[in-house]
Amino acid sequence: MPTPVGQRLLRYDRRLGVRFVGGADEAGRGSLAGPLVVAGVLFDYEHLHGHRTRPLALLNDSKQVEPEIREQLFQSVVLAAAQVSVRVIPATDIDRIGLHRSNLWGLRSVLSDFVPRVEACLVDGFRLGALAPPHKAVVDGDTRSAAIAAASIVAKVTRDRIMRRLDAHHPRYGFSRHVGYITPSHSAAVREHGPCEQHRLSWSAKCYAEELELTPEALEVTAAA
Repeated sequence: MPTPVGQRLLRYDRRLGVRFVGGADEAGRGSLAGPLVVAGVLFDYEHLHGHRTRPLALLNDSKQVEPEIREQLFQSVVLAAAQVSVRVIPATDIDRIGLHRSNLWGLRSVLSDFVPRVEACLVDGFRLGALAPPHKAVVDGDTRSAAIAAASIVAKVTRDRIMRRLDAHHPRYGFSRHVGYITPSHSAAVREHGPCEQHRLSWSAKCYAEELELTPEALEVTAAA
């Protein structure tokens, strides 16, 4: 019988040979609308065993997990973790300081919340610079490390919940269906109604240019003003 993915991810973290392992990941990098959500999860491997690990058997990269299972895993992660940290970065801040800088700030911030307990910090793919706690960038980390995968689940579920709430305030755009990503229906709604305050105007999206009759360069100037 194949080893459950969650057990393989937990073994990766345990092989680091330390008690407290923190992982960080984000959701919403590629979205046209809505916030960027960054999450961190700290696992205490001295106490993470037996009944605490069984609910994590299905743990995986959030993109590989069905929505219903993600919700279950969210609860399991919160119960199993020694600490969970979340940052929600709104579209206006992304427009002001840029997506990559917003993401790096969020990842540094959630990992810093685990200091001084954390002994190993893992992040999915990115080196975070000298301002971050000592850390290791793990390529495809959300498919290798339990702490990173758990962070990806927390970030994704948190962001999806936010987008469902935003859908109630902006029902024209269908945020609960596409959670802010570019789809034909989302682009059509922007063309018809124009972008709302949840849209990232610094993006050179074709639907913006068609709606506002601006070039991508003009859109960037508008967003920066």
